[in-house]
Amino acid sequence: MSTIWVVLIAITALLAGVALGFFIARKYMMNYLKKNPPINEQMLRTLMMQMGQKPSQKKINQMMRAMNNQQDK
Repeated sequence: MSTIWVVLIAITALLAGVALGFFIARKYMMNYLKKNPPINEQMLRTLMMQMGQKPSQKKINQMMRAMNNQQDK
């Protein structure tokens, strides 16, 4: 009878740990993405202008496509 209780407590603790770990990791990732947002077209345009380049929409689309391809790998 005591073996069953030990197994039930272990399974319950494992499930609680998995659930708690999931929510902690989710909160951490949401905070990380809020502080470090992924780059978008406006950020890329600003960056190019700061480097002294006049960004065309074609060039921005090309760079965004290259960055998305790099992320997929």
